[in-house]
Amino acid sequence: MKFMTLLSIELAKIRRSKIILILFIAVVILWIPSVANAHLNFKMSFAGISPENNFLIQGLMGMAWFMFPASMVVCTVLLAETERGHNGIIKMKSLPINLTTLCLAKFVVLLLLAASEMALTMLTYFISASIASHLQNYDFLLPVSFVLKEIFFLLLSAIPMLAVFWLLSTCIQTPIFCVGTGLASIVPSILLINTKIWFLYPMAYPFYVVATEYAKLSTSMTESNLNFFLWLPIAISITLVSLWLSCRYFEQTERS
Repeated sequence: MKFMTLLSIELAKIRRSKIILILFIAVVILWIPSVANAHLNFKMSFAGISPENNFLIQGLMGMAWFMFPASMVVCTVLLAETERGHNGIIKMKSLPINLTTLCLAKFVVLLLLAASEMALTMLTYFISASIASHLQNYDFLLPVSFVLKEIFFLLLSAIPMLAVFWLLSTCIQTPIFCVGTGLASIVPSILLINTKIWFLYPMAYPFYVVATEYAKLSTSMTESNLNFFLWLPIAISITLVSLWLSCRYFEQTERS
């Protein structure tokens, strides 16, 4: 069975699940406090950042540090459970499929879910910024191109993290332990972004990217540039190794 056929089957399973609803709720929960506390953005003059930039970046920081990684942890477990529930994997194995291809198809679905959450984040930002602009009589809306760039780099930086989360879901068969391990791995990211070895911890990548952008937009902070020469090879290596191990564990688990 071809990869695209498997991918379409996996996407059909997602449409019947509650994953999209979970992503929507996570995004809405994130931006509600931003609207309610929009007036606080005017008190950030000491940081040298404009209210509209602070409104966006603070929201993205909340998304990058916890809400986005946490929702992706839940999604990885739910994706894995689509095969374990109702003997789904037995039905899939009755078809002429390659388990490695199936594993990779599921990971691509995870990437598409991450992209969907980022698209929802962008849409909700503009709605929230419009509401905040009306309430505070101040224009919080930023150009679409700027917001799209920020969210695109956030999504791109999250790929190694998603690969690690997918590896955890294939290695840890008990859902509650898998979720617990994934959520626990998020917490150290806020500490590691302040160290010189942040690039060794993929769960810190999204938050580091947003924090770096915050420093660029703030005139009172020392601007820190991403060292792509050092970061990219490690990020790519972590992604490829995690996917390779995921495929190995997925094959071993589902064949047993």
